[in-house]
Amino acid sequence: MLSLPRPAHAELIGHAYDGMPLEACGLLSGDAATGVADRFYPCGNAAASSKLYTIEPKDHLRADRDAEDRGVEIIGVVHSHTHTDAYPSPTDVAQAPDPSWHYVIVSLRDEAPVVRSYRIVDGTITEEPITLTD
Repeated sequence: MLSLPRPAHAELIGHAYDGMPLEACGLLSGDAATGVADRFYPCGNAAASSKLYTIEPKDHLRADRDAEDRGVEIIGVVHSHTHTDAYPSPTDVAQAPDPSWHYVIVSLRDEAPVVRSYRIVDGTITEEPITLTD
């Protein structure tokens, strides 16, 4: 399960809309043991693509350093799907860098955004619930 603060949830949806028509992306920090996220870091998409994303290295470094300074770690990645479901694509699965991470996808295909989280381990996709916290 992923626990996500409501402000971070709103921010990642806003970042997805701001990135249109390209895929937007970002990172989540928090407590890996509990799945409690504390912050969303909007990042640039170095791929500049509507079909895939690559976290800008400078943004990744900034997030890593900030998380380390605060005594937490990067626990997940967020990206948008502009025209498809909030479900990992074959590319998402192939590029999933860490089996302990939460993979959050924001679908903007429909009128209302859909946000879902997954664990991807050895190519196996498992959806997990997202709990929003105040």
